[in-house]
Amino acid sequence: MSVREGARAGGGGVGPAVARGVAGDPQEASVPAAPHTSSRRRREALAAYAFLTPWLVGLVGLTLGPMLYSLYLSFTRYNLLSPPQWSGLANYQAMLADPRLQDSIRVTVVYVALAVPGILVVSLLVALVLARGMRFLPMYRAAFYLPSLIGASVAVSFLWRQLFAGDGVFNALLGVFGLEGRTWIGDPDTALLTLVALSVWTFGSPMIIFLAGLRQVPRDLYEAAEMDGAGPVRRFTSVTLPLISPLIFFNVLLTTVNSFQAFTPAYVISGGTGGPANSTLFYTLYLYQRGFAELDMGYASAMAWLLLVVLAVFTAVMFATSRFWVYYGDER
Repeated sequence: MSVREGARAGGGGVGPAVARGVAGDPQEASVPAAPHTSSRRRREALAAYAFLTPWLVGLVGLTLGPMLYSLYLSFTRYNLLSPPQWSGLANYQAMLADPRLQDSIRVTVVYVALAVPGILVVSLLVALVLARGMRFLPMYRAAFYLPSLIGASVAVSFLWRQLFAGDGVFNALLGVFGLEGRTWIGDPDTALLTLVALSVWTFGSPMIIFLAGLRQVPRDLYEAAEMDGAGPVRRFTSVTLPLISPLIFFNVLLTTVNSFQAFTPAYVISGGTGGPANSTLFYTLYLYQRGFAELDMGYASAMAWLLLVVLAVFTAVMFATSRFWVYYGDER
């Protein structure tokens, strides 16, 4: 006899609730939540939003708001002194026929093409040396990282300007070896190279990231590769590079974005002109000239949005192609 039949026949031996529970009735009543649970969750949500309010206000008021307003200004004529006047695509059409804009794009692309590989190669080489282990490693690590702390600041840019001037320290050093110097920052052929050298000099941040990744590579992989007859170059290309490829991806992306936004060194070394002969006219420097020197804020806003689109496309391409060359340890 089943429990339900016993309950029906026995007249109360087993209650209806027990009979439904044993029989697995799908309509079994669910246990209602405690009344204080929902109120506690509401209080926690309100507390979370209260703590997030300063950040949300900053995001809307200092980031999203100005971005959307600059997008509106890019379709207007605005000189900071009078209300903006709608002009449609006039600013974007004018950019197509602006020779100085084309010069600034060319200079910026050359700068990025030279500075980014230089930073990555130097930082990786130094990280490989430091990863081998040596005495006073923290001191060397701090010394190499120090230039990244001060970065391409105004003071460092002034120092760089004096270093590569006609009577600067670099020419004096060349004179010791009997070599004739030149005005490096005054020559259109070499002015941009001095900015590239300044950028490469601040390789500390990528170096620290590479060093942290190299120290996480399992030693047994190197030992196994060595037992298979792999030399130093083969171990580097077959073991080291694949395992630190996520860090290479991160450093390439971050360094490229920062290089496209470089401004201070070109402004200080050229005196804000982008000279000589537009050889240091970075895109951001020309944007500054149009927006704050010529008071053409509508055109400058259009330039800013063009830069944003270029960086967004570059980032999207990097992420889309990363699956072909970036290796993660948990992949099978």
